[in-house]
Amino acid sequence: MNYDCNKLADLLFPNVTGTVAELEEKYPDRGLKEGARVTRFAPSPTGYLHIGAFYTALVNILTADVSGGKAYLRIEDTDKKREIADGVSAIIDGFKDFGIEFSEGVTGFNSECGDYGPYTQSKRAEIYHIVAKQLVKDGLAYPCFCSSEELTELRAQQEKDGALITGYFGKYAKCRELTLEEIEKNLKDGKSYVLRFRSQGDEEKKIAFDDMIRGKIEMPENVIDEVLLKSDGIPTYHFAHICDDHFMRTTHVIRAEEWLSSVPKHIAIFKACGFKVPKYAHLSQVMKLDEDDGNKRKISKRKDPEAAVSYFFEAGFPRESILEYLFTLINSNFEDWRRANPKESVFAFPFNLKKMSPSGCLFDLVKLNDVSKNVISVMDADTVYKYIAEWAEKYDEEFFKVFTANPQRSRDMVNIDRESPKPRKDLAKWSEVKEYFAYMFEEYHTPAFDLPENIQKEDAKAILESYPEVYSDSDDKDVWFSKIKDLCEPLGFTPNVKEYKKNPELFKGHVGDVSTVIRLAVTGRKNTPDLCSIMKLLGKDTVKTRINAIVNSL
Repeated sequence: MNYDCNKLADLLFPNVTGTVAELEEKYPDRGLKEGARVTRFAPSPTGYLHIGAFYTALVNILTADVSGGKAYLRIEDTDKKREIADGVSAIIDGFKDFGIEFSEGVTGFNSECGDYGPYTQSKRAEIYHIVAKQLVKDGLAYPCFCSSEELTELRAQQEKDGALITGYFGKYAKCRELTLEEIEKNLKDGKSYVLRFRSQGDEEKKIAFDDMIRGKIEMPENVIDEVLLKSDGIPTYHFAHICDDHFMRTTHVIRAEEWLSSVPKHIAIFKACGFKVPKYAHLSQVMKLDEDDGNKRKISKRKDPEAAVSYFFEAGFPRESILEYLFTLINSNFEDWRRANPKESVFAFPFNLKKMSPSGCLFDLVKLNDVSKNVISVMDADTVYKYIAEWAEKYDEEFFKVFTANPQRSRDMVNIDRESPKPRKDLAKWSEVKEYFAYMFEEYHTPAFDLPENIQKEDAKAILESYPEVYSDSDDKDVWFSKIKDLCEPLGFTPNVKEYKKNPELFKGHVGDVSTVIRLAVTGRKNTPDLCSIMKLLGKDTVKTRINAIVNSL
């Protein structure tokens, strides 16, 4: 380089008058307490919120929260080809479904809060151009006029030469040594150009950095003259995020492992700009087992419906269940903590970034179901009623009308066997409620009477003909069960299960068989929550009508 860099900078950026020093003053140090971490979630508005992206966002939020720092939402929309209409709202709505808000950043379509904005890259062009101009002044950036055809020829030549790496670097970087006169002529001729980083890397040297999850990592120094500004003046991701992370005062860059290979070039650009390099943490991908071959693979937007966070809400998983499950993936000691703190919010968990696994985490829908059953089992009836109603109103309008027609009855229904030391764990998601409690609603009840093998039809009929004579919906559980016991001996059954197991040949069955026959007649199910409570809610008339219908069918 044998020209006046200041003159080139003014030639390329004649309208840029601001300085990096002014930006430093405009976006000062945040003044947070020592050790406070500033993190960011920086998605592109290219569609729905991906479960892997939400996982990354959650780790960023936890990292900031446990340190008393800040987590902000930045929208990286420099790739207009991939952007979809109102993709920002899709992202924001995804977080709202979880009841999660960022400390600052983008809050909706054309809205944001915080002192370090704009938080949308397309609105930060002035910042990028100021930094780019300074790099040109420092001799660390230059215009490249190579056409796409020339770049294709360059790659072909590199392959022919057997180059270990491909890209724009060294002797292949033909515009790197253009004279000022040549540059001026190209500009005068209206030639299109990109602005490239003038790498100072050495192919023979390595760079070392500490990843907070993976430990010390060594990689070859960056030698590629990366594009900083495209021909339309829009920055590349590599350049834009570096400017953003610096002036938004990000201390920790926590992102997917796919960016690990880019760290050398990012560190090189940070240092060239005179910016402090943040701490890095690269998260393992969220994987699943492929149904075809049983191997682990990345959850795919194209193949897997569960890639979208919205899938879980449509299925009826409560947000608490999804969060609970994700925490089991985030830190291996979470489940031990949960056992010791059964009623605490997940956000009270002492998250530690360094305890994250460097290997891929497996998203298991079966385990999510198990986790969700536990979570739902300890919710109170009012919460469960509210969640079911909200889900049904959005996804099953017919069931919503049926379920909310008698709110108190539905609350009492979902409270059966709930608020007790050992609550039932039958429900994993709200979409299961209609089928699970179908016998409670005449609109959905389907009579069924598939008797256990040891019960004869005539004995079942005798039980059902006798029971309505003694049933009263005012009986408590003890009286209700004692009446069933009293039916046993006259009908050839024993009220004592142990006695039946000892001498089964002496009896037609035991009290459990008698109650099963009644349960089948009333609900069409062999297994249900507490039958006494179910019958009280159904009402005496409905109970007798259902029993009589089965008797007649027998």
